[in-house]
Amino acid sequence: MTAVIHSKSERIDVRASAPVKQLLQEAARVAHKNVSEFLLDAGIVAANQTLADRTRFELSDEKWLAFQAALDQPVSTKTKLKLKKLLSEPGLLG
Repeated sequence: MTAVIHSKSERIDVRASAPVKQLLQEAARVAHKNVSEFLLDAGIVAANQTLADRTRFELSDEKWLAFQAALDQPVSTKTKLKLKKLLSEPGLLG
């Protein structure tokens, strides 16, 4: 992963419990970083992982054609009923 160096002009404030702060301080110490560096590095990695499957995916030519063919298929009545059921029921988060 290529890192881009930008000047640090923005501030991010984080509140944590004492045990979490101690945990982060210990992890930063072991990684030979200060807490800010540790949190920023970990946050960048987590953000990239979270966004990776939402922003880009790669397929071989063969799989790309299969993907396009699947998108071009009409939606079946059975699939429509499953989707309607899914959208009408409460989800895991309520």
